[in-house]
Amino acid sequence: MTAADSPASSPDLATAASDLRMATFRLARRLRAQRAVDAMSDAQFAVLAALTVHGGHTPGELADRERVSAPSMNRTVNCLEESGYITRTPDAVDRRKVNIALTDEGRAVVEETTRRRDSWLEGALASLTDAERAVLAQAAEVMREVAAR
Repeated sequence: MTAADSPASSPDLATAASDLRMATFRLARRLRAQRAVDAMSDAQFAVLAALTVHGGHTPGELADRERVSAPSMNRTVNCLEESGYITRTPDAVDRRKVNIALTDEGRAVVEETTRRRDSWLEGALASLTDAERAVLAQAAEVMREVAAR
């Protein structure tokens, strides 16, 4: 069997990959539209969500986690700080470092956005059959596995 004949390069697999990519992007776009602060960018919300899940970070650690440049993260952090969603405090050990943490207002934005997104998705799932919901539950498990690779 040649590489061209392998299942990994078959046209059916390529079509399935493209279909899954497009469906995933469309669903993600619909979910991202459900947010507590309309003016907040996806990058800004991603920083708030990362701080919620992983706790305080330095700007450099946030940049690494979000896979953006340090200057880009600085702009995002500045905007979030000006809006009152995060605080910066000097590191107790190394005064050259700054630690970024969520404020109560930032935490509330994450909680409300999560609530809205879950509510929207729950409404969408309610219109499906039990069999369709079971397929999506299986797909979610497989997608988690694929994303972890």
